[in-house]
Amino acid sequence: MGEEGEVILKRMEYPENKINVLRFEEKNGFYTTPQRSHLMSKIKSKDTKPEILFRKELWKAGLRYRKHNKKLPGNPDIVNQKNKLVIFIDGEFWHGYNWDEKKAKIKTNREFWIPKIERNMQRDIENNIRLEQLGYKVFRFWEHEIKKETKKCVELVFSYLNDL
Repeated sequence: MGEEGEVILKRMEYPENKINVLRFEEKNGFYTTPQRSHLMSKIKSKDTKPEILFRKELWKAGLRYRKHNKKLPGNPDIVNQKNKLVIFIDGEFWHGYNWDEKKAKIKTNREFWIPKIERNMQRDIENNIRLEQLGYKVFRFWEHEIKKETKKCVELVFSYLNDL
C-alpha cells in the first residue's frame, strides 16, 4: 500500500473524522410517506440485476468465485480467494456517484441523506484500504458500467488476472 493509503487509514481511525449518521426516525426530525417507505423497502442490497449479470459473465469466462463473504471487510459482492480478488458493484445513489452534482438535488431529509451517503463513501475507502492490507486486489464498478459495458468490466478483471 502506498503512503497516501496509510495516511487515509490513520486519519479514519480517529472517531472525530468518522461521519455520524442519525437514525431515520421521526424523533430525529425525519419523515417519509408510506408510499416512499414501501418503495425504499423494495431496494435490494444483494443479488441485484447488474450483480447477477456480471457474475454470469465472469462464470462464462471461467472465473470461479464466492458471493458476499461476510468475513471480509465490506462484504464484497464477488470474492475469488485463490487470486485474492474482490469485486464490488456499487449503486449510484447509495455510494455517491457524481456526488457533488447529486447532493444538490436532494430536496427532502437532507440532514439524513447527505451524511448517510458521505459515510457510505467513507466506509468504501476504509474497506478498500483494509482489503488491500490483507493482500486483495479490489475492483469497484458502478451499476451503470455493468449495465452498459459488461464486457469491458470483465476484460479489466481478466487483464489483472492474466498479469498475475
